[in-house]
Amino acid sequence: MEGLRKAASRVKLKIKSHRGLYVKNEEAVKQHLIGEIFQALGWDWNNPEEVRPEERTEDGRADYALILDGEVFAYVEAKNLGVNVLKRDEPLRQLARYCFNSGVRYGVLTNGAVWIAVKAFEEGSRLRDRVLFTADLENEPLEKAVLKLSLLSKDRIRDLERLASLLRALELSFSGLRREGYPGEALVEYLLSGESPGAVPLTELTGKERPRAAYVHDNGWKLLPLPERSLRGVLLAVLLYIEKTSQGYEREEVRKAYEHLLRVPVSQETALEVLRRIEEEKGLRISVDL
Repeated sequence: MEGLRKAASRVKLKIKSHRGLYVKNEEAVKQHLIGEIFQALGWDWNNPEEVRPEERTEDGRADYALILDGEVFAYVEAKNLGVNVLKRDEPLRQLARYCFNSGVRYGVLTNGAVWIAVKAFEEGSRLRDRVLFTADLENEPLEKAVLKLSLLSKDRIRDLERLASLLRALELSFSGLRREGYPGEALVEYLLSGESPGAVPLTELTGKERPRAAYVHDNGWKLLPLPERSLRGVLLAVLLYIEKTSQGYEREEVRKAYEHLLRVPVSQETALEVLRRIEEEKGLRISVDL
């Protein structure tokens, strides 16, 4: 996901810096914007076994065909940035015709900034009703757009429809609960609560336990992988977490502490004492699953 986020950030910067080029030049949109996103999504953009440009259909040529298991899984239709793909119906209808006449179930329409994924056909439904998601890199939070775009990754696109439905249900539930007066922070905390029901806080440990898992509460519970089943392993995992979330001098000091701990034996009791000190000093909550 981090690679996709960085690619989306670069695409946003390109659009901001060279909007005039992308408004007039569809080929620049394809090469500079669309290609970068799909490569970050795990597609080998220059491999005809995965991506085929100018794919012929009965109604014309689709800009790209995404290939899975030797078959076309989805068509991608590109427009220049001057085309408002959200308001104009014809580009989406054109894409749907390509898909329908070729028996291809899914299509992606994009001008580089706005991305629309659509289910091409379903009896008794209108085209706009079959839109699976719309991601707008310029006009919605980047993390939200990136999460939706991730459904087009090579690893996830087979489950595109199911995942899009789950994401939509999450959005509707979240919005509904907000309207009922629940604060957003409380709902996010609820969703992020990943602590095991059997997890035990540090205050209840004696120093003789052999933990199976560790959790740290920092804007929600997070599961930490253990390098070994011991309180020393918990301490190592917590130090790694703190290093990743720290900067500058503090990060360097935590790294030194981690590397020192790797070289020396540490008793269970000492590891527990250090963990409790970290809880107090860092304002974290640490629990273990036994």
